Amino acid sequence: MGDGVEWIIALLFLVLVALLISSGGRGAAERQRMARIAAIERKLDLIMDNLGIAEPVPPAPPAPPGVLEELAAGRKIQAIKAYREATGVGLREAKDAVEAIARLRGLSPR
Repeated sequence: MGDGVEWIIALLFLVLVALLISSGGRGAAERQRMARIAAIERKLDLIMDNLGIAEPVPPAPPAPPGVLEELAAGRKIQAIKAYREATGVGLREAKDAVEAIARLRGLSPR
């Protein structure tokens, strides 16, 4: 019985090693793909700069009711609370969204 358990453990170990080796190749391919995308983006930026083309500005995210009013009054925390109540998102996501809304609309949250 002991020999059978040892063979199973050895087999599991070999499977684990094979999985680790095979997943390492995918990571390298992903890094290579990301490097290629970054190079293409740099080239595109140079072309756009040379042609005088500006990158389009994304539209401001929609603001739930009360958020803009609170931001205009300088009440960032209340704006975040209003955003969370309207959308049900977490604190970090609400804070990031309210700051993006303020930045894109030219409001300065305090």
